[in-house]
Amino acid sequence: MITVTEELAIPENELWFTASGSGGPGGQHVNKTSSRITLWFDVAGSPSLDLEQKERIQQRLPTRINKNGLLHISAQRHRSQTANREQTIERFAQLIAEALKETPARKKTGIPRGAKKRRLENKKHQGRKKQLRTKIPSDEQ
Repeated sequence: MITVTEELAIPENELWFTASGSGGPGGQHVNKTSSRITLWFDVAGSPSLDLEQKERIQQRLPTRINKNGLLHISAQRHRSQTANREQTIERFAQLIAEALKETPARKKTGIPRGAKKRRLENKKHQGRKKQLRTKIPSDEQ
């Protein structure tokens, strides 16, 4: 069981992993082993999540979910598959927990009085400046 939040735990049998070759430094070892691990999770078909949780995850993690509704997370930092597997599980739990966290509603605030005053004073200043640019009519006509 992977504990995501206090109320939610996802069984490991809902996840599956694929291994592939990873890039980066490592010499001959990189060329011989498949150490990159990709975790796959079927968000839409998961019995552990209710409908509201599924929708929230799909809205908040759209770049990590493909057309088939599969969430994917990859790790290739470590040289071993085991360490990368553990890292993907940790990142999975963290991403799901953050996606399910409720964000508080924004409180609408007004424009501060000082900001209004500064804006109006600036407008008056600009108007006076332009007023001074006008030609003064002469009485010699």
